[in-house]
Amino acid sequence: MEAILDIIRGMRSAGAGELRVAGCETEPFAAIDPRRLRVELAAGASARLVVLHTAADVAALDVTLGEGAQLELTELFAAEAFAEVRIAQAADSSCRMTSVQLCGANAVYTVELEGRDASCEAGAVLLLADGEHGVLKLRTNHRVADCRSDALVKGVAGGRAVGEFSGLVYVAPDAQRTDARQQSRNVLLSDTARIVAEPQLEIYADDVKCSHGATVGRMEDDAILYMRQRGLSEAQARRLQIEGFVGDVVRRCGIEPLCEALAEAVAAKLERM
Repeated sequence: MEAILDIIRGMRSAGAGELRVAGCETEPFAAIDPRRLRVELAAGASARLVVLHTAADVAALDVTLGEGAQLELTELFAAEAFAEVRIAQAADSSCRMTSVQLCGANAVYTVELEGRDASCEAGAVLLLADGEHGVLKLRTNHRVADCRSDALVKGVAGGRAVGEFSGLVYVAPDAQRTDARQQSRNVLLSDTARIVAEPQLEIYADDVKCSHGATVGRMEDDAILYMRQRGLSEAQARRLQIEGFVGDVVRRCGIEPLCEALAEAVAAKLERM
């Protein structure tokens, strides 16, 4: 976690309560334990933002994307924080969001696709050890036609940990030609761990492509046996399998040094699970 902190402290501060971006920013912004942060990207602007929670506190993030704006948002939980994020998107805007819970936390995301051809891609990981309780709620509202959303949520729980995912894709009556996907995949590391996944669709338009699904299971014994036959211990094989399982989401953040440090933090957490 220290490596992650060092990288984030070296980024530009998102400011005290408000961040306004008017152009195309190449250097990422960062906020550590923000109580309330408002982010506004002007039309055609682009930015990357990292939010890190290190304290058990309440946080609110309000994001507005102007027409054609692009945002990469990475939110990391290293403490039992409660965070509520609302993202409003104008026409042709895009948001790529990555959320990683390295401990039990509560994250609520609401995405409002309010302009034509807006798109949102969300990836999330819940990594929960014994006694931890992680919650992730994601609601994506397709308000107008021709918008796209894609969500992939992965959970890993060990010991007596509990994970909860609740996802809803809402398609308004006039939101024709909506393309929405939502998938939840989860792995239990013990008989006493539990993950509840509830992806839902609420559709009021008839010309749409929407799908959702959820799986909860154990690790693949055949894959573990294959790795053990090549000299790995059972613990090493299981850790590598889980690292591969969550790796595609963890590495979405788009900031290479942070991705590497986050992958190391995930490996360290798995050592303790």
